[in-house]
Amino acid sequence: MKQILIIITLAILLMTACNNNSNTKQDPTLPFYNSVDYTPEWITPADPNYADIHQVASFEFTDHRGKKFNNQSLSDKIYVADFFFTSCPSICPKLTLSMEKIQTEFLDENDVQLISHTVMPWKDSVSVLNQYADNMDVNYDKWKLLTGPEEEIYELARESYFADEQFGFTSDKSDFLHTDKFILVDKKRRIRGIYTGL
Repeated sequence: MKQILIIITLAILLMTACNNNSNTKQDPTLPFYNSVDYTPEWITPADPNYADIHQVASFEFTDHRGKKFNNQSLSDKIYVADFFFTSCPSICPKLTLSMEKIQTEFLDENDVQLISHTVMPWKDSVSVLNQYADNMDVNYDKWKLLTGPEEEIYELARESYFADEQFGFTSDKSDFLHTDKFILVDKKRRIRGIYTGL
């Protein structure tokens, strides 16, 4: 777990440094991820494919306090996203602990946000998520637990975040989504890192 924190911390710091030096035309220090096969691509602004870099689709969900949360809420933010459910007995508690460590590390960084999408919205209501957030010391300003329509969450996870490694190969939308992936997204909604949260 310490390794994942170090890797994500370094990646976010690199992105923050690059954003702070946006007037310079440096090569990107982190790759872009444009497909479900997780192949990293180093694409510079001079590359003709630069304008076609994959972006996370627009979305609108409800956070654990019942407020609307969408991609506009992440405007000018670097963020880490994951997928979990509150009654999960296996990997989700470990993922939550890893997110909590990232929260602590970046608590005072205004341009860094954490979001966790439930993959069981039929069970994880706003009140259930809010209780879970209280139990897990989720700082509301830094980390949002999100719920919404199951189909929209699963589509976003699989087609925008590439979070479900099985889906790209089985193409079965009915499969339950259970992934250990943390997805690092830059301020332009482009995926810059995919890590195991374990």
